[in-house]
Amino acid sequence: RPRANRKARIDSMPSAGRHASAGCSIGQLVCVGRAWISRIYPSLFKCFPFWHCLLVETDAALEEHVLQKQYSMTYSRICVFLILSTVVMAPTKVFVYADENSSAWQLTWSDEFDGDTIDQTKWDVVLGNGFFDYNANQWIHGWGNEELQYYSAEPHNAFVENGSLHIRAVKESLHGCGYTSAKLQTRTRDSRSLFQQRYGRFEFRAKLPRGPGLWPALWMLPQSEHYGTWPASGEIDVMEARGQDHKKIIGTLHYGSRWPAHAHSGGEFVFSDETDISDFHTYAIEWEPGIIRWFVDDTQYNQQSFWWSSSKTDGSKGVFPANENDINAWPAPFDKPFYLIVNLAVGGRFAGNPDQSTTFPAEMLIDYVRVYKKKTAYKKMSPRGDGSLPFQVP
Repeated sequence: RPRANRKARIDSMPSAGRHASAGCSIGQLVCVGRAWISRIYPSLFKCFPFWHCLLVETDAALEEHVLQKQYSMTYSRICVFLILSTVVMAPTKVFVYADENSSAWQLTWSDEFDGDTIDQTKWDVVLGNGFFDYNANQWIHGWGNEELQYYSAEPHNAFVENGSLHIRAVKESLHGCGYTSAKLQTRTRDSRSLFQQRYGRFEFRAKLPRGPGLWPALWMLPQSEHYGTWPASGEIDVMEARGQDHKKIIGTLHYGSRWPAHAHSGGEFVFSDETDISDFHTYAIEWEPGIIRWFVDDTQYNQQSFWWSSSKTDGSKGVFPANENDINAWPAPFDKPFYLIVNLAVGGRFAGNPDQSTTFPAEMLIDYVRVYKKKTAYKKMSPRGDGSLPFQVP
């Protein structure tokens, strides 16, 4: 399968291709180059047959030219380098990072899932079917959403294979739950950071499962709850989908005060007739000070520039702000570093429960995750956009 990481491909190039003998002909060099390209990108000549014709003609023409003119081997190697470079840069974006064509972004972190195991220096697994609410001093079942799955560390629930991360929901009983699945994040279970970033482009290429009750999500939470517990410190949903609504995904912000003083806003993307969530698509956000944009396959469908955060509480519960003094300074809470989360939930209030038509095992495949930062300084912070704060009359 063609991959986007060209450096890894070049590093795996046969030694004959990298260190061609000074005594070989230009035709032999082209043959070596052609063999190398065929080995690494076996579908290239099938997809682009004109490249094969070009190399065959170039092979004969350059061989005759060298025999006639006796050009130096250095010049010959330059010619071959230019030819092979042209082929590698054939017009298909699978050979390059999506944002190498943009001078605005610089890659800061990625996982291409090219190995055969999950990289534990980048991801930790979440376990269980809920969490302990230390403010209310009680256990919250179903992750607060009445979800039915138990997140496990079993290899049949999360594994790397054929260049993708597989997150698999299985219909099986475990610890009082009727389903198992997996949830991975770039923060350890004891809250140590594996990766976090404030601002930038966050990009996931993923293929989602279809079926009632399936809830795949690619999202982000704050590394520290600087403004208070959820949702006072924010949540960024890069992508969520309902398996039964396979033509649509949504992107959402969650903010407000500590629960239950919760607010959210977002948008949805509807796929064309030719595709749906079960095909690979690139889901991304571009997060800058005071503004966040959502994209599917580089098509922007959502933009948010209004939100608020309050740390005001009444006992263990959050309350809505009564005036400006109760509001944390803009652009809180989306001005702190966030970490990444990928998971496949089953059931719950968002997607509803699975039914007899839902096929298990169900899988979400993630081809890669890439994070970028701006090469230059971010623009001056955007002011709070249109919207009404809780104490304002709409």
